[in-house]
Amino acid sequence: MKYRILYCSVVLFMASSVLAQMQSFNLKEVRLKEGPFKKAQDVDLKYILELNPDKLLAPYLLASGIPTKADRYGNWESIGLDGHIGGHYLSALSMMYASTGNTELKNRLDYMLSELERCQEKNGNGYVGGVPNGKVFWDRIHNGDIDGSGFGLNNTWVPIYNIHKLFASLNDAYHYTGSEKAKDILIKLGDWFIELIRPLSDEQIEKILKTEHGGINESFADLYIITKDKKYLRTAEKISHKAFLNPLLKKEDKLTGLHANTQIPKVIGFEKIATLSANKEWSDAVQFFWENVTQKRSVAFGGNSVAEHFNPIDDFRGMLKSNQGPETCNSYNMERLSKALFLDKNDVSYLDFYERTLYNHILSSQHPEKGGFVYFTPIRPNHYRVYSQPETSMWCCVGSGLENHTKYGELIYSHSDNDVFVNLFIPSTLNWEEKGIQLEQTTKFPYENNTELVVKLKNSKSFALNIRYPKWAENFEILVNGKAQKITTKPSTYVILTRKWKSGDKITIKFKTATHLESLPDGSNWRAFVNGPIVLAAKTSTEGLDGLFADNNRMGHATRGKYIPLDKAYALVGEKSSYVSRLKDLGNMRFSLDSLELEPFFEVHDARYQMYFQTYSKDEYKEKQALLKQQEIEAMAIEAKTVDKINCGEQQPEVDHLYKGEKSNSGYDDGKFWRSTRSYISYQMQNKNNQGKFLEISVLDDLKINKIDILINEKSADIVSVEKKMIRINIDKLEVVDVKITAKEGNSSPRFYQLRIVK
Repeated sequence: MKYRILYCSVVLFMASSVLAQMQSFNLKEVRLKEGPFKKAQDVDLKYILELNPDKLLAPYLLASGIPTKADRYGNWESIGLDGHIGGHYLSALSMMYASTGNTELKNRLDYMLSELERCQEKNGNGYVGGVPNGKVFWDRIHNGDIDGSGFGLNNTWVPIYNIHKLFASLNDAYHYTGSEKAKDILIKLGDWFIELIRPLSDEQIEKILKTEHGGINESFADLYIITKDKKYLRTAEKISHKAFLNPLLKKEDKLTGLHANTQIPKVIGFEKIATLSANKEWSDAVQFFWENVTQKRSVAFGGNSVAEHFNPIDDFRGMLKSNQGPETCNSYNMERLSKALFLDKNDVSYLDFYERTLYNHILSSQHPEKGGFVYFTPIRPNHYRVYSQPETSMWCCVGSGLENHTKYGELIYSHSDNDVFVNLFIPSTLNWEEKGIQLEQTTKFPYENNTELVVKLKNSKSFALNIRYPKWAENFEILVNGKAQKITTKPSTYVILTRKWKSGDKITIKFKTATHLESLPDGSNWRAFVNGPIVLAAKTSTEGLDGLFADNNRMGHATRGKYIPLDKAYALVGEKSSYVSRLKDLGNMRFSLDSLELEPFFEVHDARYQMYFQTYSKDEYKEKQALLKQQEIEAMAIEAKTVDKINCGEQQPEVDHLYKGEKSNSGYDDGKFWRSTRSYISYQMQNKNNQGKFLEISVLDDLKINKIDILINEKSADIVSVEKKMIRINIDKLEVVDVKITAKEGNSSPRFYQLRIVK
């Protein structure tokens, strides 16, 4: 869809200005002014500077046989994903430097690039990376010895995802700072990778791509953009995961149960390749994916997934119950995809999702004082979020979090060849030096419903100033130097002001917003209050915030505090028309709702909160609340007797329990994840304080116990009972429980669904 064209009363405008290709401004051309986004940028800058470059570089030096200058960080940086934060950190340094001009950031960037260059030279083949035992690992891949489990490749934790962070960061360093050293390292690394996969068949490459690999296809599209060498574009197409792409080409929704952030970066790569090669089929597949995720799988604040996986589009109960709500990395990547589609397709409607997610997920995902980053944002009522700390937390959402708050200026404005587009109402300045155009935007939105733009020019100049008319805006008005402009266009378009502008011209934009209730995509009776683009929530308690600031525990990013039963959550009861009218405007984006006070979700921190509310008629309330209460009692009883559990086939629970295996498959059927094997699978479980007496192994198929062997701590399992779909094993007095399940004679095992240690 092209822009809907508005003829405004200023002067006639040139249609070509609208049809010209949309482009983003470089971050260095936009500066934030005081407001929520500038504050978040400043807090992120402090967090960035608290990290030690030598500790982040240590995995790269270790892998290259060079003495380290500091011990590597712990947590994920020393248990298999070594070096991934270093990649994100380079990107954050590059973008924050472009956004602020802080020279300390550039000094750190140049230093880290020099150290990476040393590593690359020492390796001698173009490779540089922090993957543990990398030489042995990459040799196995080159020789076609490939065994993938979905997130592990040859029992190594997402190595191509890991190295993709370095590919992406080197590209960022070149793009945002012009570093020729970064470009040189990147090209050599790309050539190493091409040689790595040269002997492999398409089938072997698909086996590799079955595992989480980030947006490695996008990285080779970027290399093509940099070099114009078509070998990189051919490689980008070659390493695009066809097993995932093909259903999208057919407009088939096969997303439910897939690990969300494994898929989204692939699609960013598909989009870039489609643009570079003018491949309409791939472009349509990307469009199908974006619409599916944003319209059928995303909640009010823009996030998606439960326990990192896409949930069924017709059932969000799992997300409502879980402490592992939408993952910040998913929204980081959906923002990148939305930006790419907006620029490629010249369609302002992509900004509606981008803006909603920017304010409500990205901005909310950083602690406003301490700067810690959030991994999971639960929508479970009366639950809370956990924040990272610089010395203890090295999760993927720390990496993307470092980047998120460096680049708020990326889409406030955009441009065509000659004209400017104002996309977001964020206090900022624009300096389009090439055209001699400056803009200053002053606003307190969302606390006040207006914004003011002042044009600054050396000489009067004719161009079009395009003002986004947001989907959520009511009574939209524009004044130029105090004179009202006639607006005949609709929301989700641009109002186009074309005239000969002079320095000091002032554009005032006014609008109104209203609060409405927004349902979950499954159409259930859970609803969130939204005012304009801002999601509202209520702080409900500050008790039981266990692990609010994460330690170095492997799963420190997930909450450890108690669950408040869902039937204890605040509910809206009565006529539908009364739900919103019950709100009382307190000013400054605060609203009272009986005993609760709603405020912008991005301001809710250090507390339990409620974002979604059940709505009932008076007749429904008593019966449905009684049913919910019974369900909660049963769920809490199961959790109360559980000491440790693994949901087989889910990425983080398996990594957390040291999964290993060969000839293994995983999947999602009938609302359950599973893993099977034709060789073996193994996990390590913790029986804290010897509380557990039994290990229960549940399967989705009828059990044939004579077809598998089970070892507990390398001894035959003491099997207590075998039911149709459950094995119960005695583990009394075992504090560490190593479980190994082997399929006899190469047969395929049952689909294992869950392992649970019970009291």
